Amino acid sequence: MASGNRTLRDGLVMGLIASVAVAVFYAFFDVLAARGKLYTVDLLGKALFQHLRDPSILLLPVQPDTRVILLYNAVHLAVSLAIGVTVAWLVGYAEQHPERARWVTAVIIGGFFVTVILVGMLTAPFRAMLPWWSIVVANVVAVLFAGWYLLRRRRGVFGHLIFPMRSA
Repeated sequence: MASGNRTLRDGLVMGLIASVAVAVFYAFFDVLAARGKLYTVDLLGKALFQHLRDPSILLLPVQPDTRVILLYNAVHLAVSLAIGVTVAWLVGYAEQHPERARWVTAVIIGGFFVTVILVGMLTAPFRAMLPWWSIVVANVVAVLFAGWYLLRRRRGVFGHLIFPMRSA
């Protein structure tokens, strides 16, 4: 049972780290684009909770809505936590079943690409304000920080996933 608690804890921490990493990335992204640090989160929150679909509205000054910013952050955090727990479970599974580590690695890598593509599809109306490269970079930043945490917590996990036991 201690392994289950460790997996859950690691997954929740990884999800939190990933969520914060993406939020910080987009805060910098928005400031560098001279839009204000919560512009992207506000935009995504309005798209999700107020059904904003007309990208031409983005040409006008848009007043930030604190309610949708908080709601969007809650949804983003929940999804990040779920992904973190799933990845931690998969890594734990690979550690216990080294013969399946290649499969687990493929699932984790595939999950990254599915996430990027899904976010890209859902944000298509706002592509001018949320380019593909930013979606990819934000997710890479999340993976790097969350992965760094996991590598520090579980020494040797990289070897299990990248160089699994070779069959005789």
